[in-house]
Amino acid sequence: MTHSLYYKFILGYLVFGLLGFVTIAAVSSDMTYQFLVETKSEALYDEANLLASSYSGVYRGQYLDLDYVQPQMEAVAKYLHSEIWIVNNRGSVIADSSHLHTASLIEGFDPTFTGNKSYNISNYYDSFSYDVLSVSAPITGNYRTYGYVLIHMPISEIQDTVNGFLNILYISSGIIFGLSLIILLVFTTTVYFPLKKITAAATQYAEGNLKHKLTLHTQDEMGYLAATLNFMSDELDKIEEYQKNFIANVSHDFRSPLTSIKGYLEAILDGTISPDMQEKYLTRVISETERLNKLTQGLLTLDTLDSKGYLSRNNFDINRVIKDTAASFEGTCNTKNIVIDLTFSEPITMVYADLGKIQQVLYNLIDNAIKFSHPDSVIYIQVTVKYEKVFVSVKDTGVGIPKGSLKKIWERFYKSDPSRGKDKRGTGLGLSIVKEIIQNHGETIDVVSTEDVGTEFIFTLPRAANP
Repeated sequence: MTHSLYYKFILGYLVFGLLGFVTIAAVSSDMTYQFLVETKSEALYDEANLLASSYSGVYRGQYLDLDYVQPQMEAVAKYLHSEIWIVNNRGSVIADSSHLHTASLIEGFDPTFTGNKSYNISNYYDSFSYDVLSVSAPITGNYRTYGYVLIHMPISEIQDTVNGFLNILYISSGIIFGLSLIILLVFTTTVYFPLKKITAAATQYAEGNLKHKLTLHTQDEMGYLAATLNFMSDELDKIEEYQKNFIANVSHDFRSPLTSIKGYLEAILDGTISPDMQEKYLTRVISETERLNKLTQGLLTLDTLDSKGYLSRNNFDINRVIKDTAASFEGTCNTKNIVIDLTFSEPITMVYADLGKIQQVLYNLIDNAIKFSHPDSVIYIQVTVKYEKVFVSVKDTGVGIPKGSLKKIWERFYKSDPSRGKDKRGTGLGLSIVKEIIQNHGETIDVVSTEDVGTEFIFTLPRAANP
């Protein structure tokens, strides 16, 4: 049987309360008792000394004026809730406030019975049937001791006072313990209930229900955790949706050329395509296989980009790389009569990056620019330097990108033209590869486009520290 955190907290809370009560009952009771005994004994001793001082003037050997002594003893005894005795040196009780022990002899009487203390707790030589707190003060005069004043207070009086104090303490502790239930209430509302909701939401996510939303309207750590879980579920849902779209797109892009290849080859084999036309259709088969190869290479490139530590950086002249990459498109540009205009702010612009990957970025951007440019147009490539950054711009004057597609062009397999425009060999992976490469360099790439006006891609690279 599992025990939840909440029940463990309640159990700990109750154990704390019980141990606290036991500790108060044990420690406070003993400490209070000892404190009151010390306090009462000092008060009784002071009273005994006062009485002894007042009686020493009237005490004459065996004679004591009881008419003078008795009323005072009774008044003081009533005030102190005690019994007061006056005894002579032999232990005979000359007078007492209760009239119960007058003329009685205390067997074994010893004036020093308190030892090194000012008090003694006992039944005082079997004079009482219960324990009493006893103090003694000598009655002296003319350098002689005539007798002693003894004051006996029942221990029950002290115990009653202790109980009174403890009752106050217990009630106060009970009230504090009751008020501390507010902590339990706060814990329940701010921790336990939110945790239950979070646990339920995590269970839903584990079962695949990524649409489940966790609602916690708090601004504390629990609210932050709930918001994080909601964000996580949204991202996982997007990944799941992306995986479905990815598989669908890959299947579609592989199935189309494979279907064409199969159709052409079957037509050649069964004689539908005449021998004199076979070369034309075999050329198409080669074109479709090249498309499949390009798609496969794009997927492998993206897989490589998804892994960390793939960059091999060094210093190189970005101007030279742009010139070489642009030169590789000479044949395609001549076919469409497109001119590539190069503008460099400096004769040599050294950057610190992965040469091979940046070549791939430039190739994809220039290839896209040519693909969507009109015949007899110009493509502008410009390099500028600002502080420690190098800005590379590739701009065409072609068909442009619809406004609603600008945020989607970086998605894998996305094609702004569903019919794939004039070039049927596009895979929809080029710009995804471009963005992955630039981001892995820790840099940025932006796009500005207007339909029927043109498109400009601008990306940054770090300038080489030692050109």
